[in-house]
Amino acid sequence: MTRLPDGPSLWRPQLLARSQVVKRSWPFFLDLTVAAVCLAAFYGVLYIANFWLGRAQPEFVVSLAPSSLPLYAFYSVVRIGLAYLLSLVFAVTYGYVAAYNPRIESLMIAALDILQSIPVLSFLPGVMLAMVALIPTRQLGLEMGAILLIFTGQVWNMAFSFYSSLKSLPRELGEASKIYGFSGWQRFWQLELPFGAIGLVWNSIISVAGGWFFLMACEMFVLGDRDFRLPGLGSYLQTAADRNDVSAMIYGICTVILIIVATDQLVWRPVIAWSDKFKIEQSAGAERIDSPILHMIQNSNALTAVRRHTLVPLNEGIYAWLAKRRQAERSDEADGTKRHSAGWLEIPLLIAVAAVVLYAAASALLRLQQVPGSVYLTVLKGTIATFLRVNLALLLAAAWTIPAGVAIGFNPRLARIVQPIVQVAASFPAPILFPIILLGLIKIGGGLGIGSIVLMLLGTQWYILFNVIAGAMAIPSDLKDVSELFHFTQWQKWKTLILPGIFPYLITGLVTASGGAWNASIIAEYFHLKGQTMQTLGLGEQISAASDKGEFPLLLLATIVMALMVVTVNRLVWRPLYRLAETRYRLNA
Repeated sequence: MTRLPDGPSLWRPQLLARSQVVKRSWPFFLDLTVAAVCLAAFYGVLYIANFWLGRAQPEFVVSLAPSSLPLYAFYSVVRIGLAYLLSLVFAVTYGYVAAYNPRIESLMIAALDILQSIPVLSFLPGVMLAMVALIPTRQLGLEMGAILLIFTGQVWNMAFSFYSSLKSLPRELGEASKIYGFSGWQRFWQLELPFGAIGLVWNSIISVAGGWFFLMACEMFVLGDRDFRLPGLGSYLQTAADRNDVSAMIYGICTVILIIVATDQLVWRPVIAWSDKFKIEQSAGAERIDSPILHMIQNSNALTAVRRHTLVPLNEGIYAWLAKRRQAERSDEADGTKRHSAGWLEIPLLIAVAAVVLYAAASALLRLQQVPGSVYLTVLKGTIATFLRVNLALLLAAAWTIPAGVAIGFNPRLARIVQPIVQVAASFPAPILFPIILLGLIKIGGGLGIGSIVLMLLGTQWYILFNVIAGAMAIPSDLKDVSELFHFTQWQKWKTLILPGIFPYLITGLVTASGGAWNASIIAEYFHLKGQTMQTLGLGEQISAASDKGEFPLLLLATIVMALMVVTVNRLVWRPLYRLAETRYRLNA
């Protein structure tokens, strides 16, 4: 009797055929998805261009109907996205120039300290009026003003992060790039940008969260009798809060959460998985972060063809042009005919910049003469009060973010679960939650004095947490393996591995959190609740009150004092710690 084959063997050819069909159809599905996304993006560009180039809408009326939310969400996402792209370009350029130009490094970092310490409300009137005056008849003027204001709330921690990464670049890698004759472009693209990618990615996440934090102020700005309101989620939420419309607030909050979760899954998770390959490793056994979206992008035939026919030839052309230029410079040096740059242009440029600075300083001093002498003492008291609140908020934030950030950064599985939750919490506009917290504190006998610290904590703790996560993820896995091999105790591991490894990132987080806490004081110390204005003594309260009342000399004075406070603390505390990070705690130094 002939023996029949086993059951599974009967089905094996069919299973193999089905798997081959799936393999052949999967690239087609990926290409179809990519094409659909590109078409949707193209339509979005046309729609937003048509809206922005249209006539400016006077006194836009915000509709609280749930059907308005998709369009408002689209407008807000575009503003935050464009502000982020502008912030990324500025941060990388500014950090690079500051790190490699010793003559102007101190000046650029001091300017960065000052700019990050100036609250958004201090930028708001000037930027909005300037943009509207520049393009008075088009909606584009208002939109550019809002994007620039969101930019001022996003860019500074990214610039600090990239600057810190360049200053802590391992010396061996820099020497290797010189030995192999890397051009400046090759060094930047193949060494410096990849080394700073992890910190830049995590600071990008908190920067976008900061954009959501200040979105309401940017989309609901009214100055005197002029209304600069814009359609968006920020104006929707602010209008719902003003009208005490609980259902509209719930709809708006749910929309924000959906956008944040979608952004995490579609953007940040693939970018984090992509940046993980830039970690400095000497062993290949570490668990890697994965992302289905990144896998789809890397396996798309359409995107591969685009890269092969556009990016690769462009990259090769740039490298060939740089090689020819270096060869020409070497031949000029050999012939003794080296071309000198036009350094004579620097002197007129410096004179022009100095003239502008002197004119602005003189104008500011003239405006400060309008401030009564008694107000200076009030500003001093407010400065001391805000200083104490800021430092208490930093201590409370560091107490939980450092251990939590290390735990998330050391455990990719935990990061996959916790990261979306943390991002939602970080991106959630704290001013929306603040009325609930404030009412609860009032019921138990507290007030705005304690509530202001809570709001500072809500707005700034994420700077420390995300930088600590980035620092923990950047620690090479072979060093972690060594600590396990030698059976380090928890104290030994924290003392010899974790704290030194995360130290540069931690300092960046503390610096930006400190500036963020000073910025958050303008909302935390002066708050409108149920038609009443609640305020507590502080520098942020004086800035907000002056902005509300249109007292520009007092606004200027309080802003200058806040900038001086932040710069002084940075000079005396954070700058020495930065130098320590650059020298003692540089990896492989």
